[in-house]
Amino acid sequence: MRDSILDLRVNQETQQQGKLNAFLGSAQQIQALFNETSGTGLQSSLTAFFSSLSQLSANPSDLNVRQGVLSAAQNLAGAFNQSSANLTTVQRNVDLGVSQSVTQVNTLTAQIATVNAQVAAAQLSGQNAGPFVDQRQQLINQLSNLVDVSEIDAGNGSLTLTTSSGAPLVVGGQSFQLTTQPDPTNGLQHVFSQGVDITTELTAGQLAGQLQIRDQEISSLQNSLDALASGLATAVNTQHKAGFDLNGAAGGNFFVPPPASGAGAASSVTVAISDPTKIAASASGAVGDNASANAILALQNQTMISGQTPVNFYSTVVFKLGNAISSAQTEQQSGGLVLSQIQNLQGGISGVDINEEAANLIRFQNAYQASAQVSSVINALLQTTINLIP
Repeated sequence: MRDSILDLRVNQETQQQGKLNAFLGSAQQIQALFNETSGTGLQSSLTAFFSSLSQLSANPSDLNVRQGVLSAAQNLAGAFNQSSANLTTVQRNVDLGVSQSVTQVNTLTAQIATVNAQVAAAQLSGQNAGPFVDQRQQLINQLSNLVDVSEIDAGNGSLTLTTSSGAPLVVGGQSFQLTTQPDPTNGLQHVFSQGVDITTELTAGQLAGQLQIRDQEISSLQNSLDALASGLATAVNTQHKAGFDLNGAAGGNFFVPPPASGAGAASSVTVAISDPTKIAASASGAVGDNASANAILALQNQTMISGQTPVNFYSTVVFKLGNAISSAQTEQQSGGLVLSQIQNLQGGISGVDINEEAANLIRFQNAYQASAQVSSVINALLQTTINLIP
């Protein structure tokens, strides 16, 4: 016995759980890359850079202090580079997971198509199709964990399965495979159905969660890091070029200028100078003048990136990531409870109640024993009757 509505609800909730599980698995890896309490984020490097500028402002002609500024700047640039590289690594790993999920989807749809044909054949021949229906439902449930699935009753017990956007997965005894092709611009795998790119149309299941973290969350974080690196480097360069170094020469770029678009700035930002005397701390060219150093230090509190200071902008980025993870965890927990309740309802209809079946066994056994006694009495009476006949 099956309830098609409950089966459908189980599949729908399984799709959402699959998406959330995939999203959280990678999102929590990313969160670890920006764990400020363990010193793996940019906060400490940003703070150390501006702290070194504060020391330079107090001792503008001290070579040791100047070298400290260069070291702090190199550490900051290295932190940007490493954070960007780590995000790229996670993105590539998730991209590999996309290909693996597509392979799993194709394996399951092929199995479902085979069982689908067996269900139809059994019903047409008047045989019991129950075992095949159960097997098919289990396979569909596994498929729902991977991709958003819509079911259509095709008659004769057969089902047609598509994605929520209508891409065919199973029609009768035939399965339709999904394929992947790399994007020529970034090399990331796109999902195709019958030659049509359906990457952006997948809305649930593990595959959708992987695509969300790969194409939205990681891309957004990379863009934010690029904006921060580009904005900070450009502002520092502008102010640095307005000052004079320890030799009285006009200052040049402090950081290597980022691309005009800002794309890739976090992965490529580097310090442009290596000689501590080249730091333009003076605004007048006089030794001991700290006006330019103060001006660069003041950038710490200027709203240069999306109307925010560098530190506040970075804090907002980290907060958004944490908030997205917290929301997903809450949704995962509530969805898990709903799924468990629906599965219990489903089990109440389709599952086997051991207590009920045990009671039935006792009832059937007693009925058998009673029937045996009746048969015994009838046999004895018949024998007595036969003996009465001379």
